[in-house]
Amino acid sequence: MSATAVHSLWTTAGGVTSAAPGDKFTAPTIEYAQLAPVLIVVGAAVLGILVEAFVPRRARYTAQVLLTVVAIAAAFAAVVGLAADGYAGENANIAAMGAVAVDGPALFLQGTILLVSMVSVFTFAERRLDPASHGNRVDSFAAQAGSVPGSDGEKAAVKAGFTTTEVFPLALFSVAGMLVFPAANDLLTLFVALEVFSLPLYLLCAVARRKRLMSQEAAVKYFLLGAFSSAFLLFGIALLYGYAGTVSYAGIAHVVDGTVQQIDPALAGTMGNDALLLIGGAMLLMGLLFKVGAVPFHMWTPDVYQGAPTPVTGFMAAATKVAAFGALLRLLYVVLPGLTWDLRPVMWGVAIVTMLGGAIVAITQTDIKRLLAYSSIAHAGFILAGVIAASPEGVSSVLFYLGVYSFVTVGAFAVVTLVRDADGEATHLSKWAGLGRRSPLTAAVFAVFLLSFAGIPLTSGFSGKFAVFKAAADGGAGGLVVVGVVSSAIAAFFYVRVIVLMFFSEPKADGPTVAVPSPLTMTTIAVGVAVTLVLGLAPQYFLDLAGQAGVFVR
Repeated sequence: MSATAVHSLWTTAGGVTSAAPGDKFTAPTIEYAQLAPVLIVVGAAVLGILVEAFVPRRARYTAQVLLTVVAIAAAFAAVVGLAADGYAGENANIAAMGAVAVDGPALFLQGTILLVSMVSVFTFAERRLDPASHGNRVDSFAAQAGSVPGSDGEKAAVKAGFTTTEVFPLALFSVAGMLVFPAANDLLTLFVALEVFSLPLYLLCAVARRKRLMSQEAAVKYFLLGAFSSAFLLFGIALLYGYAGTVSYAGIAHVVDGTVQQIDPALAGTMGNDALLLIGGAMLLMGLLFKVGAVPFHMWTPDVYQGAPTPVTGFMAAATKVAAFGALLRLLYVVLPGLTWDLRPVMWGVAIVTMLGGAIVAITQTDIKRLLAYSSIAHAGFILAGVIAASPEGVSSVLFYLGVYSFVTVGAFAVVTLVRDADGEATHLSKWAGLGRRSPLTAAVFAVFLLSFAGIPLTSGFSGKFAVFKAAADGGAGGLVVVGVVSSAIAAFFYVRVIVLMFFSEPKADGPTVAVPSPLTMTTIAVGVAVTLVLGLAPQYFLDLAGQAGVFVR
């Protein structure tokens, strides 16, 4: 495949110039309208902190839920407005002095992140699943996050009916970082966005109401391993700066393809040093592959998914993948297109071990949340096959798969919150035996999500896998498609095993009950089922939409 084919995946933006050394300092020009989705979410997050400080405790929950939902809806409207104004196509632009790209992939991914965040927030706000405590309805989050588990302080907080409503502004800050991450157009913006969405997630993982010690352990593991991945990413940024003399994506790409305009005298000794480029690029990839949960950077995934509050797990599993794969696509297609062949063997290896590793290890799992975690690792491998395709179809298939996968994931974790026993959520697989007889509707909905994960025809999972595998085959990665099909067959085994367990096993006398949720969680599950079936039966419109959004600006 020629370099020109890769380069057709981005378009050049006008109007971004850098000042010469002798020029006077000029104030930066910020295109606020083009940054509106991010600014709305950040503004709402700051307002959420003020709500925590000044609104009486009994009114905070309602205020925070309303503020969060309105902010995400307004941000989504802003994304749609930008797309309607042509920023997804001919008006694609680089805003904020070259820091953020406003183009088709960025807007498509931002829209997906906002819609997924909206249905995730509904599960955050759910208050009907646990029995009332001391006359107060309770949610999935600790009464007082700062109190020691089991201490008198925690008991007093539960008795007083306290709730951790700070989860809503934390979620908004995380969403803001995720919106910037796939749109970042220089490496420092990429790093800042990574930290802005990661740090709130570390905190959200630690505030489960039940099994608090496991929740805190998950948060510590996530934080420590996340710090390692951030360090690799930052070191990679430093090496790439040494290589190119700039952190802007276009500037690095110009040095890679040999069209650099001017050489910085201070960096003349290292500029163009291929060792810096290869090592720096590899470290950057490591940081991003950690976020998508690819093998061998996946070790945090099962522990964190199991220990975090289930609404947070659903949000993290869906939205983080969308943001991280978006950033990975932009890095490979805009910054390092000249390295496609150098990186291809490494990416092939990562994709193969991710697909097979996730599918094989999932067979041995006995906890439903850990099973879904290894399932998500296998799906990261399938998406990587589309990334490796290095073609316009590869980009559009990955965008489509991310949109499909994220809604199924949030819906599946929302169903997990409903199956409960005396200890809270009944996540051990043995507890799910006979669920189809005890609650046929819940089991049927979960079966739909599992069939979509397995890629069974007439579900959105099949449409997504077919698009990704077709792009990979057309891009010369036929071997990856064979491995992907084998992995899908292995994965289908454990998905079907859960369905058989639910419908063809005798329910236990002391088995779990299925809680009746509020309209909030019902909406989340209904949206998941609707997306699964609609994109399975009639995916063409959305495939075309992803295809139109597949050209990066540079």
